[in-house]
Amino acid sequence: MSVKNEMKIEFMSKSQNEAFARIVIAAFVSQLDPTIEELADIKTAVSEAVTNSIIHGYEGKSGYIKMNARLLDDDTVEIEVIDEGKGIENVEEARKPLFTTKPELERSGMGFTIMETFMDSLDVYSELGKGTKVVMTKRIKRS
Repeated sequence: MSVKNEMKIEFMSKSQNEAFARIVIAAFVSQLDPTIEELADIKTAVSEAVTNSIIHGYEGKSGYIKMNARLLDDDTVEIEVIDEGKGIENVEEARKPLFTTKPELERSGMGFTIMETFMDSLDVYSELGKGTKVVMTKRIKRS
């Protein structure tokens, strides 16, 4: 699979940058002429990944989040959201619906479930003390 286009950005782990990430990914993916629904799905999944990095990865500490995106030749977008935060102790458990490590924040524990629902694939790689990488793909359907 060859890459048609690619972008890489890095931003601070501040909650206001979640909206920035949504706008950037929407602008980049628009090259594939997605439907409004496809675009909303991608933006929602990116929001969840970035929010997880801010809230769980860095836990109020300052850090950086990297977002890489590639447009592949089969009209698929591949998005990576990477942090160098605390990592996830048990990825399998964290991916279960309603699992949360922060119930006091009234978090739903649905972040990974939402990403999985809105994207075609979701892979999560994490190492304690080193951070987490979320890789999502979505194929844009041609009308």
